[in-house]
Amino acid sequence: MTLETIISICLGIGLSASVGFRVFLPLFALSLAAYFNVWQLNDAWQWIGSTTALITLGVATIVEIFAYFIPYVDNLLDTISVPLAALAGTAVMLSTVSDLSPVVTWALAIIAGGGTAAAISGTSSATRITSTATTGGVANPIVSTIETGTSLVMSVVSIFLPLLAFVFVLIVFFIIFKLYKKFSTSKPNKL
Repeated sequence: MTLETIISICLGIGLSASVGFRVFLPLFALSLAAYFNVWQLNDAWQWIGSTTALITLGVATIVEIFAYFIPYVDNLLDTISVPLAALAGTAVMLSTVSDLSPVVTWALAIIAGGGTAAAISGTSSATRITSTATTGGVANPIVSTIETGTSLVMSVVSIFLPLLAFVFVLIVFFIIFKLYKKFSTSKPNKL
C-alpha cells in the first residue's frame, strides 16, 4: 500500500465523518477541490468536479444549512439524514480511494465511509432530539451552528491535511464513546 493510497483513505474517512454532520457540505468541498484540481478523483467520479455538480452541490449545501436552523424541520431532516449520510459517506470513499482492488475499495467505502458517516449522523440526530426535548427547540440553532462548523472544518482539514483529519475522526469517536458510556451508566435506579 502506497502513501498516496493511505492519504486517499484518510481523506475519505475525514470527509465521511464530515458527512455525518452535514450531508452536502463535504460533497461541495470535494467538488470544489476537484474543480480547482486540488484533489484528483477516481476516473468514474470526475463528474463531481464539473461545473454542474459544483452549482448543484453548492445550492444543496445552502438549503441544507438554512433548513437546520428551523426548529422541528431540523428533526424532520434528521430522520432522513442517517441513511443519506451512510450513502454519501460510501460515495465519498469510493471517489477518493486510489490504487486498491474493487473489492477492497467497496469494503472500505461501505464500512469505513458509510459506517463513519452513519455513526456520526446518528449521534448528531440524538443530540438534536435531546436539545428539542429539553429546550423546546430553542437551543437547536446552536447545535446546528456547531454541527455546520464542525463539518466545514473537517472538510477543509480532510482536503488539505488528510492524516490530521483521520486523527480528528478518532478523537470524535472517542468523545462519542465517552459520552455514550457516561449517559448509558447514569440511568436512575428503580426502587
